[in-house]
Amino acid sequence: MLDIGQIHRAEYELDTSRSLRGKNPRKTANKRPDEKPPVVIAEAPGRIHILGDQGDPVSDNYLSAAIDRYIHVAVSPRKDNSFRFYAADLGERKRSTLVNLKYRREDRWANYLKTAIYLFSGMGCSMKGMNFSFCGNIPQQIGLASSTAIESAAAVALKNLLRIQISDMELAQKLHEAHQEFFSSAAPAVDYYVCLLARKDHFLFVDISGGVFEKIKSPFSLFRFLVIDSRVPRLGAENEMASRKADVLKGLELLSQKFDGASFKDFAAADILEALGNLPEQVRRRSMHIVEEIHRVNDAVEALQRSDLASLSKIIFHSHESLRDLFEISCPELDWLVKRAQELEGAAGARMTGHGFGGCTYTIIRKELVEEYKRRLEEYERIFGFRPVIYEVKIAKGARVIPNKGG
Repeated sequence: MLDIGQIHRAEYELDTSRSLRGKNPRKTANKRPDEKPPVVIAEAPGRIHILGDQGDPVSDNYLSAAIDRYIHVAVSPRKDNSFRFYAADLGERKRSTLVNLKYRREDRWANYLKTAIYLFSGMGCSMKGMNFSFCGNIPQQIGLASSTAIESAAAVALKNLLRIQISDMELAQKLHEAHQEFFSSAAPAVDYYVCLLARKDHFLFVDISGGVFEKIKSPFSLFRFLVIDSRVPRLGAENEMASRKADVLKGLELLSQKFDGASFKDFAAADILEALGNLPEQVRRRSMHIVEEIHRVNDAVEALQRSDLASLSKIIFHSHESLRDLFEISCPELDWLVKRAQELEGAAGARMTGHGFGGCTYTIIRKELVEEYKRRLEEYERIFGFRPVIYEVKIAKGARVIPNKGG
């Protein structure tokens, strides 16, 4: 990854030299090196959902993990009131001010940096001008939460620069709320909790409605995690997902007329199989997936706690089958990738992750079988016309401030 500290210094020292044109050269020459403004750099990881990412939209149960792909954000103060943004990977620049701080579609990536400013400004912090630079190596547009990582890294850097006392838990909650206000759209709260609370070599069980955030030690020291980008274009996926959400909410509404509960988690604890059979068929299938996925998340947590890899493997494969057959958001390419892993005795699970209709899968496999699995994927391009991209990742820690090698 690019050295964001050096890039930030180079970008904004250049910017400062431009702004000093026409000013007193003696004053400029007398500036001491130690008068350079401080630069704070933070990193935030991407994440994968092991289970639960198409679960109960009300109660939100997930088994997730951060991965060792990161966004780095560097922040430094300015003497004026301008906010300057630089995307080092793209060589693009944007700008704004606090008065004009709002979502602008044409600002694309800069909107995520602006969310962090919006958060702390809304908390009453004194916000003067600042420089922001960022770069990263989280694969884009395949459901690994790269945008959440930009917001989280920017928020952690600003928290440090402004010396704000706030816990990671509270920061995750407030950043999620700030995103929804700034973008005027819903966003999954779990991504912020994973990004900020994750611990190296630990899974994170998240039950948002129950207020449970449990770190579980990974039993996979002899395994490797592979994220496989299917390269399938997700055309029309937004409309399909909106349809699934409508079906789920309809199922919740109909069940609520017969049972006392506000979410599928309430119903999952009761025997509602008979009631599910009375729902319209499409709504029944979607609702059945949600109820069973809640059970799978809970069962997977128990399997992890006792290092029962055989049970966990079955749970993960069954989850993919449910996404394929009941929720119907998989596709032949994703099913093929999962099936190749399922054929190997040393695979501890494989499943699609993200929004489906393309995107990616993950595979947990013994390290000595990684090359064999990759070899089996060589047929993928011939069959489907796309060349999959394979990323080997590790379970990583959450967002943090990192040393600034640029001084």
